[in-house]
This record gives sequence, C-alpha cells and structure tokens, in this order.
Amino acid sequence: MTVATDPMTDWASSGVVALTGRPDGTPLVPPGRAASQARELSARIAALTAGTAAPVRLDGAELLAERAAFTGHSRRGRTSAGGACRLLQTADGWAAVSCARPDDPALLGALIGTELTGDPWPGVAAWLGAHSGAELAERATLLGLAAGPVSAGVPTRLRPSQMPMEPRPVDGLLVVDFSALWAGPLCAHLLGLAGARVVKVETPTRPDGARRGHPGFYRLLHAGHESVVLDPGTASGRRALAALVAAADIVIEASRPRALARFGLDAHAAVAAGATWISITAAGRGSDRVGFGDDVAAAAGLVAREPDGTPLFCGDAIADPLTGLTAAALALTAPADGSGVLHDVAMTDVVAATLDDEPPGPATAARPTGRGWTVETADGCVPVAEPRRREPAGDAPRMGEHTTEVLRGLGIPAP
Repeated sequence: MTVATDPMTDWASSGVVALTGRPDGTPLVPPGRAASQARELSARIAALTAGTAAPVRLDGAELLAERAAFTGHSRRGRTSAGGACRLLQTADGWAAVSCARPDDPALLGALIGTELTGDPWPGVAAWLGAHSGAELAERATLLGLAAGPVSAGVPTRLRPSQMPMEPRPVDGLLVVDFSALWAGPLCAHLLGLAGARVVKVETPTRPDGARRGHPGFYRLLHAGHESVVLDPGTASGRRALAALVAAADIVIEASRPRALARFGLDAHAAVAAGATWISITAAGRGSDRVGFGDDVAAAAGLVAREPDGTPLFCGDAIADPLTGLTAAALALTAPADGSGVLHDVAMTDVVAATLDDEPPGPATAARPTGRGWTVETADGCVPVAEPRRREPAGDAPRMGEHTTEVLRGLGIPAP
C-alpha cells in the first residue's frame, strides 16, 4: 500500500471530509493529520504481518469513515454524524456533550439539577451557557457523563514505550476482548484478520451496545469471533473470567480499572504472567473520565472551525477507529525479552497527537465540481471520496453462543 505524504490528500481520500461540515454546506477538511496517521498505522500493521500466513492489508484512512458507509450517516455540523453528541457553547467556549446511553438523559438532568423530560438539549444548552468548561468537566467526570470542553491548547504527544519491542506473529494466539462499540472491537477485528483467535466476552446485563447499531457493521467487526457470556456477579462467573484472562495471550478492554477490579481482574497480574494487556480509555487509566468517539475527538481539539470560530464535528466518532488502529499496531509487537506489557491507550492522547502545535484557523473548504467536490492539495485537485465499506466475511456470533465450548476447550469449569 502506498502511504501518501500530504495530509490534505489523505483527508480527501479518506471519506472523512464528506462527513465534515454543515449538512447544507460545503464539506470541510479537518485540521491535523489523523487520516495520514491512520494510513501510516495500517501500513505498519501490513509490515508487521507481511511474513505471516494472514497478512493484513487495509487502508487505515478509509477505516476512519467506514461505519458511515453502512449507516448512511452524513455531515451534520454541530450535531455528530450519528446524532448522539452535540457541540454547545459554554460560558467560556465550547463543549462536546454525548447522550448515547439509555441512562444519559437522567445523568444530564443530574448535571443541570433539573429533571429532564422529552428533548434534553434545550435545558443542557441553557445550563452550559452559564457555566464554564472546567465546571462541566468536573461534574461530568463525577456523574460518568461523556462530555468535556473543546480543547484549543497545545496537543499532548504520545509517549512511546520505554521497553524494547519487536514484531510478533499473532496467528493462533488467544485474544480475550472485553471491549465494546468501535475502538476495541476494531483492534480485535484486525488481530483476528492476522490469524488470532478472538473470544468476545460480555455480561448478561451489559451487552455490547453496538449490537443495537447497524447489523452489517457489527458483522464486519465480529465475524469469525467466538462469544462468551459470564456473570461477574457470581463467584463462579468471576472464577471463569479470571481463568479466561489467565489463558489469554492478549486482553483488550475499555473499562476504568476500578470496574475491572470489581470483577476480580488485575491487569498487572496478567502482565506479570506474560500477557499483553490493551487498556483503552477516554483519558488514561489514571482518569475517571468517560468518553465516546465524538466527544473525545472534539474535546481533544479535532474540530473543523468556521471563520467565526464555531466548531463542527469531524467525521463519525473518529477517535474510535484511530484508537483501534493504534491499539492493533501495539498488540502486534511484544517486549524483546518475552515479558508481558500493559499498553495504556488514552483516546484523547491518540487524537491530540495528530494535531499541530498551533491552534488551527478556519477549515479549508472543498470546491464544487460537476460531479461532487475536490480539495486543493500538494498533489493537485483530489476528489472528495465518499465513505467506503468492506463486506463482512461472515456472520457475527449470537451473544453467548460459544460459552460452553470455549470454557470446556480451555479446561475452565462452567459457572
């Protein structure tokens, strides 16, 4: 795969530009180089798997907009492509607020101190207009709300591992995936394409919320995987979870550490036993912040600015696929000494590392052509690509479909 060197070219060909801007306006080019970073990550994944039985050759830039190719979502300005997140003014700037989960309207009511019935957004917008972004961030963290002020500062730089790492084939390795939605499942999907055995773990009361989303996209990320359901509320369920983790070569999770601790799962103990542990969080394992792909990207500063400074969403939950690619590239390496490793993958840092040191000005607008839009780049005029999709390679497993056979095959007593 050829990796383009011009960020504008990568953005134009990714499908993300078509998802950025006002619904009735011109597509806009996001700031920074997230599309280029995604393309470089997929090239790295291709290189790491090149000599294996299952080389993975994908265009990471196209993965950033792939979900919208299934759902049909389009650009919606200050409302996210999926509709669950809004960019709203605070007393001192802008903030991204998500209302994606069934409990979120009640949590938003707790945020503003008013019971919300019907459309929650007018009340939330009024409250934000009288409060600062810092107040929102503090209260959202306490309540477990996915919300935060839009950053306009200097981006964070990712800190590379201090441990010498080397490529390692994952063909035949056991990946235990506790994650949900998009970032973690994309990581698991890419490892599965590379030949790993992927076991998805859910609990009876907390199934993956993506099961309620587009079925074709869910199949794409989970086809060929096995599904296990275990109840951490029982002693036998916790024992089975611990045994499954003990058998894993790679663990993927996207929970705050204290949540896993309640299940009796210890990342550091698994790493000490030789496992690779991929921990995906909104802002790092030391933070209690909750976040999803749209609000995390916006809070990190990945927004397209209009001439008056108004921020607009870039793409569709772009922090998710960018983080999934990052996590997969990490999981395809291992410490040179054969020991385990914990990768603390903070979505906010992954996004922020793609941004320039200087705050961006107004976003570059695409130009209309007779058949669509183009972007002026270092390579000339590049057509604005629509989101593209890959076809699922089979069916996703039913929830809990493989619980008995997976546990029996690993010698784990059934709960």
